[in-house]
Amino acid sequence: MLQLSSANHIVHLTLWVLIGFSAITWALILYKSWLLWSINYHNRRYFQQFLSTNTLYTALKIEASHSALSRIAEAGYQTLRTIRQNAPSRLHESSYLESILVRSMVQQINKEHQTLEQGLSLLASIGSTSPFVGLFGTVWGIMHALQSISHAKSASIDVVAGPIGEALIATAIGIAAAIPAVLAYNFFLRRIKLCQVDFESFVSSFLLLAVMSDFKTQDEDAL
Repeated sequence: MLQLSSANHIVHLTLWVLIGFSAITWALILYKSWLLWSINYHNRRYFQQFLSTNTLYTALKIEASHSALSRIAEAGYQTLRTIRQNAPSRLHESSYLESILVRSMVQQINKEHQTLEQGLSLLASIGSTSPFVGLFGTVWGIMHALQSISHAKSASIDVVAGPIGEALIATAIGIAAAIPAVLAYNFFLRRIKLCQVDFESFVSSFLLLAVMSDFKTQDEDAL
């Protein structure tokens, strides 16, 4: 069995860095998995209720949830409230309302997208740098091993196997840290793209309902 205690401090530091990378990767995987599951669950529930409505007034009565769609809808409602209360009368025309409404909801979509993307750049960085960090530890360990062999004045398998084996561990851990990070990055990127499609689909449904309601509600004070 390889004795890591005999490796030099640089190799030790490299190994701990890679272990830290691995811990961060798995923490992000667990957090992002829970976040995406929660968002998708609440989005489905909210969208189903929204599709069952036939006016903005009834849609406005849907119980607020922790879904991204409810926040996007609230951005639309808030825009209509502001226009009704403060904007010049010419902005109440359908063409102006539609343009402003879509813009405000797209801004909220961008905020939701930024939230979903948090941590992805770190996963990408870990996936791309971990093998090189491991390789650095391996090269440094081999240099240390060669120095030890030189001092021992022997190149027998007993002298070479231990130090070289220790050095190669850094490369193995580097690869082990990189693979989950790369796979998780690609998986989460795909899921976020699907969420983006859901957001855009919801905006289309919201805009259709708004047009059908003439951007008004039964209770004008509600908007």
